[in-house]
Amino acid sequence: MPAISTRDAKGASVQTGDKVRILAVSRAPDMEDDDVDMIEFMIGSICDIDRVDAEGFAWVTMWWSCAEGVATSTVALAPHQMERVEGMLASNQTV
Repeated sequence: MPAISTRDAKGASVQTGDKVRILAVSRAPDMEDDDVDMIEFMIGSICDIDRVDAEGFAWVTMWWSCAEGVATSTVALAPHQMERVEGMLASNQTV
């Protein structure tokens, strides 16, 4: 089965495993303040794409160190919310 791909903000093709810089993140109006802080901190980070869904959203995950241990935030990025980067290490490990 061929890999599903999508496009980034500049029109470049991206797929699972590619590195992207997060340009924007959508937030739900009922999000708690802590969750809003975490996803807004993701802006500017470079993450590996975990998967691309059938609607063309690229899913990325970021790990966080917190008082309770390690937490994760997973978001779906539309093409205008990311740009492909090459030759850089992903920053989506523990922050």
